Amino acid sequence: MTLELKTERLLLRPLATGDAEALAAINADPEVMRYIGDGGPRTLEQTEALTEKVAAHWVEHGWGAFAVCEKETGFLVGLGILATPTFLPEILPVTEVGWRIGRDRWGRGYAPEAARAVVGFAFGELGLDRVVSCIHSENRASIRVAEKLGMSLERETVVPGYEVPCSVYELKA
Repeated sequence: MTLELKTERLLLRPLATGDAEALAAINADPEVMRYIGDGGPRTLEQTEALTEKVAAHWVEHGWGAFAVCEKETGFLVGLGILATPTFLPEILPVTEVGWRIGRDRWGRGYAPEAARAVVGFAFGELGLDRVVSCIHSENRASIRVAEKLGMSLERETVVPGYEVPCSVYELKA
């Protein structure tokens, strides 16, 4: 049986290599990627590498990033992320919940809706008692999503190597 998380409007399923092309359109948008990693858009090749890595993570660990699709259309609108934030060693060990929604779907409440489903999976199926979200400190929209999830600010820091300000929000089960 395939793992699926369902919300009122969305279907979340493990991200697969076949999702690379649809996800690449989202990852190529500079506004979507502005606060992620180095802040630059990603190529199709970079997105293919990401989907391969995530698919392998699912096989090895039984969890990872989810493809977020509209129930009504089946269209991939973004990611519901469950990952280990290795880019921020000072907070490890911990699991991060994140979200990435295509700009043409912004403002519809998809990010908090998808993130709630991912948090439910993390606390339920995975039995975690704490998750974090690592958010660029200038990303007001994602900070609002974290607050809608009931997360609270745990610390302000800087991401090594990128030297960008990072707000770490946490939620306990």
